Amino acid sequence: MTPDQVKLVQDSFAKVVPISETAAVLFYDRLFEIAPAVKALFPADMTEQRRKLMMMLAAVVKGLGDLPSILPAASALATRHVSYGAKAEHYPVVGAALLWTLEKGLGDDWTSDVAAAWTTAYGTLSGYMISEAYGRPQAAE
Repeated sequence: MTPDQVKLVQDSFAKVVPISETAAVLFYDRLFEIAPAVKALFPADMTEQRRKLMMMLAAVVKGLGDLPSILPAASALATRHVSYGAKAEHYPVVGAALLWTLEKGLGDDWTSDVAAAWTTAYGTLSGYMISEAYGRPQAAE
């Protein structure tokens, strides 16, 4: 990622933070709409899961300027996801739900440059996580 892309992701995420609860609801609603089978991987009460999602996103976004600093946590998360039943093919669906959520949450602030920056960020991290969890890099957008 370029420094400009990191800044775009960080600046746009700062606009999502005030609506983080709504964004998390939007994300999971969209995820379960486009991939209903994954709903079985999650608890019935999503309150804590939504909180964890937003905390992890905040940590990742904050660390994008120093990518090596967040890779150990991303690796651990990828390994945990395997134990929950996540598969490599889930990553693109999660990415689609995330980008859709950001587009809805940011409204007019969702520009083509912001979309490209988030797509790059997600592709970089999800590719790394897939490689860590399953031993093979794979594009995930």
